[in-house]
Amino acid sequence: MKKRVFSGIQPTGNIHIGNYLGAIKRWVSMQANYDNIFCIVDLHAITVLQDPKVLKAKIRELTGLYLAAGIDENKSIVFLQSHIHEHSQLAWIMNCFIPMGWMQRMTQFKEKSAKQKETVSTGLFDYPALMAADILLYKTDVVPVGEDQKQHVELARDAAQRFNNIYGETFVLPEPLIAEVGARIMGLDDPTKKMSKSENAPNHAIGLLDTPDVIRKKIMRATTDSQTTVIFDTTRPGIYNLLTIYQTLTGENKKDIEAKFEGKGYGDFKKALAEVVIESLRPLQERYKELTADPGHIDAILKSGADKARPLAEKTLAEVKKRIGLG
Repeated sequence: MKKRVFSGIQPTGNIHIGNYLGAIKRWVSMQANYDNIFCIVDLHAITVLQDPKVLKAKIRELTGLYLAAGIDENKSIVFLQSHIHEHSQLAWIMNCFIPMGWMQRMTQFKEKSAKQKETVSTGLFDYPALMAADILLYKTDVVPVGEDQKQHVELARDAAQRFNNIYGETFVLPEPLIAEVGARIMGLDDPTKKMSKSENAPNHAIGLLDTPDVIRKKIMRATTDSQTTVIFDTTRPGIYNLLTIYQTLTGENKKDIEAKFEGKGYGDFKKALAEVVIESLRPLQERYKELTADPGHIDAILKSGADKARPLAEKTLAEVKKRIGLG
């Protein structure tokens, strides 16, 4: 039997090339080798206040982008997290088995709560328990994530192991899968910080639905440094980030890329990168327009996906409840 993959993205902000290279593009390439479940994690989205109309629109947009990028509903289950209520039920149960100390060590909560201070929600603190439930509900073997989410997968694994030790083998222990290249795409305006959907600066990220002209402008304005050689040098985060995007999209190795731009400056490289990005996103954007032209198509796929995911979720939750004496 194939190993099972589970992963998901929040339907918030503008989906950008970092989400594509670090997650969606990888999922597409993995479809033939795994049993795949890809979720739109809308329950995670409401850990911060959302405009209801915008959230609904973003759910449809993200689903369309999944499919346009190559996620095949015949090879993968695509569904909306809130359509399967077992996620919330298992999250509460996992809350009762995850020590507070584990949650307090989560670096993402520390970073976000430092900004939000007293307005930070209990849901944001509890985010890792829900993520653990998402993963464990489907007996997931492998979770493709970025480096920043690795700690959450490790918590899910620890929680599963603790539950298994108390009640017997129930959950599969999931493993994080982090790409060697492209797992962490940085902001164009500040290459020391990860590209973020929540960042509103105009030149921070390349959106998957950006027009060619917008893509060219953003890349030409991307932060680099005062040097001119186009080489993979981690001490020069700006050019290193742009080269990583180029490498991940083209599949070329580092030596060949450096040879191609030897003797050329940043301007020539940025122009070439812009065209690579534009041509890479063109089929995705065309497919997205086709998919979203029929409003009922997205709804039908989400319903079908939920119908496929629900029996798996129900089976796991029933087993868990039986183990702990509920119901």
